[in-house]
Amino acid sequence: MSGSSRRSAPWVVVAALVAAAVFAGAAPAASGDGASGDDSAPGVDTWDPAQSVALAYEFLDARVDEFCDGAGHCLPRSYQGGFFTTPSWDFTPSFVYDDALVVIAYTARGLPDDLRRARAIGDTLLFVQENDPIGDGRTRASYEPHGIRQGRVEITGPGTFTGNQAWVGLALARLAHATGDSRYLDGALRVGQWIQDNTADTDRAPYGYTGGQLEGGTSLTWKSTEHNSDVAGFFTQLAQLTDDPVWADRAAVAVNFVAAMQSADGHVNTGTGLDGSTINTRPIPLDAQTWSSLATGDPRYGAALDWTLANLIATDGPYTGPSISEVDVSKAWFEGSGHLALALTLRDGPGDADHAETLLSSIRLAQRDAPNGDGKGIVATSNDGLDSGFGDLYYASLHTGATAWYLLAAMGKNPFLLPDRR
Repeated sequence: MSGSSRRSAPWVVVAALVAAAVFAGAAPAASGDGASGDDSAPGVDTWDPAQSVALAYEFLDARVDEFCDGAGHCLPRSYQGGFFTTPSWDFTPSFVYDDALVVIAYTARGLPDDLRRARAIGDTLLFVQENDPIGDGRTRASYEPHGIRQGRVEITGPGTFTGNQAWVGLALARLAHATGDSRYLDGALRVGQWIQDNTADTDRAPYGYTGGQLEGGTSLTWKSTEHNSDVAGFFTQLAQLTDDPVWADRAAVAVNFVAAMQSADGHVNTGTGLDGSTINTRPIPLDAQTWSSLATGDPRYGAALDWTLANLIATDGPYTGPSISEVDVSKAWFEGSGHLALALTLRDGPGDADHAETLLSSIRLAQRDAPNGDGKGIVATSNDGLDSGFGDLYYASLHTGATAWYLLAAMGKNPFLLPDRR
């Protein structure tokens, strides 16, 4: 599986824009310098988890409200501060994966203003879907919020990757469930049908869903464990919302692919090579471990969580958390801390609560003290330059996706499952 087209594929957009800025002489140097949060915040020993959650939602509120048009469409920038925000460069694109997580985090708390903001993002996802230049139900990897504020669609990440599509579908399905508005289910079904029509592979075992398409329409022939976990959760939700068993059958294809990727020692491999059959054994990404557990609910992936605790936990100064893969365990990836903490909380085995609290406490410490923080949002990593192992670097910049994962973990809410109706 190509690292550049994982769920982190938007970093290819980052790399391209950085390269352009370097050529123009305006690129910032990667730096860990920056504001370190609110000095008046309480010490870590007295940090109130409820206050921390409230502040994280305030961060998301500000991001959502920053870029809106007169029709009620809003799209939050994904990253801000540090590497992404300097006097000579301000990186503002919004990645649909992050947007989906923000929608789900808002519906998880469900206050009236939360649902209003969730719908504003959901309406924007429907807007970009409807106004796509191809118009076949797809969305793209990322969009420019400045364009949305001006009432137009400006694509910054033109690839159509299966995992990103599934996350858009998860957000729209969650909105359909929370609001009863059929527009969201219609949009989710269009996304689901695009995935089925363009990525289903029942010719090359292990059967599953391939990576999606590049800008020019070239199909990606490898299959990703992470993408198939996403599809499994999304198609299961479509089956529940429509009572159509075909979606459950399609979800089972993705579930079986994920199972085929599990190794003898319990860890889950990243996916296949270009032939769609040969298993890629390195790098071993965190999300293949945690999302396999979260998306399927299968206890077999408890072994993957145990492997993660033994092999991927990093310590970086005062911060503890998982890295992105085994390639670089020098820094904590706080987005991953969120979904690992959630997976451990939901497994609820011996010692899991303590492990989860260690991860959440470290996120709260980073919320207060991490480089480039603001005392509310969560930065992506504990320090700049974390190597994913897939050809990209991650930075200590405020991140909507990391913040949303923290909120879901703090509340024990699984984004791959529809909540019980209240």
